[in-house]
Amino acid sequence: MSDLKSQFEIAVGDSKNLPERPDNQTMLKMYGLYKQATRGDASGTRPGFTDMVGRAKWDAWNEVKGTSADDAMKQYVSLIADLKD
Repeated sequence: MSDLKSQFEIAVGDSKNLPERPDNQTMLKMYGLYKQATRGDASGTRPGFTDMVGRAKWDAWNEVKGTSADDAMKQYVSLIADLKD
């Protein structure tokens, strides 16, 4: 397993035990980076306006479209490290 992959997995675990819950925008950024790192570019159709949570999550994922998996992992690890401090 690569060093980046192991750092990413540790950060994913750490994200569940942060000192305080991040605001919604930060949570969406975490979600988008996680999905980009693990699944690649956003797929499927954008949820309709009646599914506001699903739509916000899809939009957050779509915002990082084109980011490589490695870059998304690096950004996720960095974001979680900042939130732990």
